Amino acid sequence: MGGRWGDARRSALLGVRAVASPAGVRGTAVEVAWTATHLALYPWGLIEDRARAEVDRYTLADLPPIQRGLVVGGVEAAGTPILMVHGMVDNRSIFALLRRTLRRRGFGRVLALNYSPLTDDVRGVAERLSELVESLCADTGYERIHVIGHSMGGLVGRYYVQRLGGDERVHTLVTLGTPHEGTRAAAFLPHPLVRQLRPGSDLLTELAEPAPGCRTRIVAFWSDLDQLISPKRNARVTHPDLRARNVFVRGVGHMSLPVDGRVVHEICATLAQLDAEGATVTAGVTSLTSRPATAPQREPKRKQPPRMTTRRRTTGRTKRA
Repeated sequence: MGGRWGDARRSALLGVRAVASPAGVRGTAVEVAWTATHLALYPWGLIEDRARAEVDRYTLADLPPIQRGLVVGGVEAAGTPILMVHGMVDNRSIFALLRRTLRRRGFGRVLALNYSPLTDDVRGVAERLSELVESLCADTGYERIHVIGHSMGGLVGRYYVQRLGGDERVHTLVTLGTPHEGTRAAAFLPHPLVRQLRPGSDLLTELAEPAPGCRTRIVAFWSDLDQLISPKRNARVTHPDLRARNVFVRGVGHMSLPVDGRVVHEICATLAQLDAEGATVTAGVTSLTSRPATAPQREPKRKQPPRMTTRRRTTGRTKRA
């Protein structure tokens, strides 16, 4: 019992230090401002997203330079569909800025899945995601897509690729503030869906089972200012069979992760630099053959200036997808 309370106390102290730091103060202000904006956009997000028919391009004259560069340099990357999955008690409006930025960068097909936390759970939403992905692939002709999940949406995407064979369809899964190892904050709500997010739940136990040969590349963003993930490190992927890269961003709140400039830039760069087979187009970008996540990872030191760092887990080799 003492050890558990000690861990909780240390986690609370780290949280206080993160908020009190200059980066934490700025991040808190951004979190408050974006949350207010998001509440204003929320009604718009209730409208179900619909895929728009894409027209083959024979001219690039109407595109701005950034979009034109992606289409010319990576037609495969520009056309690969991107599907977004929001978190609990939310809707697709949380991705308003990220979706707009992706489109401005040249990604032509960016869609979102809405679901209800009152009638769905993680497994049920993953089934819906599977159906939508199959429909999207049939409509666009692409065999693989990208999935971006915020909070619980990341668990939906992970369950799909690990337990429902979705790794055959999902090229890259990006998670933002997702409780991959659960969160203690879920202990305060008795809702059945929330119970799935508790450390050691039946859902997380299932996701901890072996997943040999999983082809999907995972990029997990986590922050020291994420107020809904406790401890903060639980937003990282540590499964030994998964090709994962954990990206730490300092001073970003839970709701602000999809709008943080560093996060948005990293997502755009990552999705733009990977071809259909997962090979690296530009040196320095992690490919699908990145090594699995096994070695323990320490939380960043508190005295470092605000920055974004990426850490790879480097135990053992994996075969190319």
